[in-house]
Amino acid sequence: MASASAPTQRFVQSRLPFSECHHHRRIHQLPKTLLSLSSSSSSSQPAAFAIATPTLTPIERKERSSFAQTAAVRHLVGSVTTAHGLRFAVVVARFNEIITKPLLEGALTTFKNYSVRDEDIDVVWVPGSFEIGVVAQKLGSSGRFDAVLCIGAVIRGDTTHYDAVANSSASGVLSAGLKSGVPCIFGVLTCDNMEQALNRAGGKSGNKGAETALTAIEMASLFVHQLK
Repeated sequence: MASASAPTQRFVQSRLPFSECHHHRRIHQLPKTLLSLSSSSSSSQPAAFAIATPTLTPIERKERSSFAQTAAVRHLVGSVTTAHGLRFAVVVARFNEIITKPLLEGALTTFKNYSVRDEDIDVVWVPGSFEIGVVAQKLGSSGRFDAVLCIGAVIRGDTTHYDAVANSSASGVLSAGLKSGVPCIFGVLTCDNMEQALNRAGGKSGNKGAETALTAIEMASLFVHQLK
């Protein structure tokens, strides 16, 4: 009778559902260090298991924290609160002076509010926005200034002259900064009409001269205090 019951038992085991067989096979394949088996007093209760959570030793914790410190990323940022002692040049276009003069006044007021001394500021006037770039490069290459602020106003007219001047002034200021190695800040307004320009020269849209002065302070601080 014993020999007859054995095949029946093997047959019943082979007819277990595939998912259940696969589940038991995966349990036995888990590493012993990750299984915590608890036996029950009754054979009808299935064995319970739990995956153990690894704990770090004090040495391992110390090694991980020191790695995080050595791998920290440095963030270099210019500051507008360390403007004392920085030197600035301001290149201003006379053309559209009704716009550029309020922009200059906004910039000078901002410099004063952020502790930049009057003797550390030089203002250079040029005929128009087209001539700003070459003068900015000359001032930046002189070694006397930590940043050059470029102020102008180009207003669209009936011809394509606007596009030529606007593009040339932008590329000229960019080239001046790249060639001199000194931040040259683009503060040239490019507007469709006079109303837009007035709104950005102290009107309802603020004063862009003041905003670009803040940019000049931050960039000068970045170059002097962080990148040298």
